[in-house]
Amino acid sequence: MNNDQNSIPSPSIRRFPSYLQVIKKLEEENRETVSATDIAEALSLNPVQVRKDIGYTGITGTPKIGYEIQELINVLMQALGWQNARHALLVGTGALGSALLGYRGFDEYGLHIIAAFDVNPELIGSTIHGKPVFGLEELPNWVKRSRVKIGVLTVPAEAAQSACDAMVDAGILGIWNFSPVKLNVPDHVVVQKEDLSSGLALLSVRLSKRLADGEIE
Repeated sequence: MNNDQNSIPSPSIRRFPSYLQVIKKLEEENRETVSATDIAEALSLNPVQVRKDIGYTGITGTPKIGYEIQELINVLMQALGWQNARHALLVGTGALGSALLGYRGFDEYGLHIIAAFDVNPELIGSTIHGKPVFGLEELPNWVKRSRVKIGVLTVPAEAAQSACDAMVDAGILGIWNFSPVKLNVPDHVVVQKEDLSSGLALLSVRLSKRLADGEIE
């Protein structure tokens, strides 16, 4: 079975979590099989696209029946790298960082944020949603001891690059960047940027179009 993540296009990877949500809901309803059409209808997508996406994992369904649900869940989880739990740390415990520390949904995807780091002396030594907050200067020794390789960055723009540099120097290899800047990192470090402004812009344009067309009031 082909489950090489590097062979799967990024747009397909981005759709996999939505597929999993639909499939797991059907599993809770005691369904044993699911078709590409079932998934497509639930997400308002084209069944051909869904079938093509799933095909990248190497799984084959049964004509007129679909895919065995548990097998499909397993291959999608494997394609996403979620089958094994991974520990992560978070840098920046402001409003967004604190909210992410309290988000329990990460556990479902195999990501456990186990500690946070900040430069605010009023926060250092405290706990947020049960997660300890350390000073940023403790990051190198902490990463060395824990062997964590994933970091979530939620600091303001002006502090993003320096915080990123500290994470890289400490040994972090993957950075989930929620700051509003593009980070400069060495070639061996992977960065995934979450651009909240782009999402808001898209929402605003779509809403404005529907209002202009009279579809909604």
